[in-house]
Amino acid sequence: MKFTKPALSVDDQIALLRQRGMGFADEAAARQTLSHVNYYRLRAYWLPFEAAHTANPTALHAFVPGTQFAAVLASYTFDQRLKLLLMDAVERVEIALRTRWAHELALRYGSHAYLDKAIFRDQARHTKCLQSLTDEVVRSQETFIKHYRATYTDPALPPIWAVCEVFTLGQLSQWLDNLKLRSDRQAVAQAFGFDEVVICAFAHHLATVRNLCAHHSRVWNRKFTIQMKLPTRPAAVAAWFNPAQDRKIYNTLLMLALLLQRIFPDSSWPTRLTQLMATMPTGTAQAMGFPVGWQHLPVWMPTQPQP
Repeated sequence: MKFTKPALSVDDQIALLRQRGMGFADEAAARQTLSHVNYYRLRAYWLPFEAAHTANPTALHAFVPGTQFAAVLASYTFDQRLKLLLMDAVERVEIALRTRWAHELALRYGSHAYLDKAIFRDQARHTKCLQSLTDEVVRSQETFIKHYRATYTDPALPPIWAVCEVFTLGQLSQWLDNLKLRSDRQAVAQAFGFDEVVICAFAHHLATVRNLCAHHSRVWNRKFTIQMKLPTRPAAVAAWFNPAQDRKIYNTLLMLALLLQRIFPDSSWPTRLTQLMATMPTGTAQAMGFPVGWQHLPVWMPTQPQP
């Protein structure tokens, strides 16, 4: 089928939305928003307001009665604030993972441990990771990378505690997961209080979350294709996760809160998240996979002792 839809002016976009049942309490404000936020981007936020079944099956994309543009914009704004909070947490966890990976391997295998194929289980994967890392080092303008290149010729690449700083999170997750010995992976993971299987899977999942945030994509009611592995130990903490909604963002947020409390025991991040959730539009918590009574769990109440 040939695509034939015409481009619409902002006024035509508003007219189309109104025709489908959306209300505009402040049309001038809506026009301002649509002039600077792509109609197609906002579409993801008004999809939940579309009627799944209507009395008129031909009414394509009709909105449920009472839908207001302001409510759609509230969901969009909430998602923006959520992504900023997510990026704050992801940065801290990523840096901690880099640090532990480099530290543990350096102590066990030396300054250039990552060059040793023998400590990795998939040789082809190691070669690919090393090439990606080499490309990152070549492109890097970091002072410490330039210093190494100007000072040393052998090995050609800097030590592990330097190269880990030019990894992407996705690359780091690959290096961590490819370690041959479980004891090496566990040495990295134990600093975070979870088994290495959980941490490796979470690093891979977190790379996806980070990329969505960096590219300003929707996260609040997204179903993730790359899922984290829910922990089973400690049992008290494992019970806080929501396996019935394992593809939603709540479990990610919970894991970030738990890791941050390990990395920064006085972190205010859980409190800031609960404060953000207090401003959420109606239905947001359910769309994010939050279980009933989540706010009463100890992790979200940092004044109480943690297990």
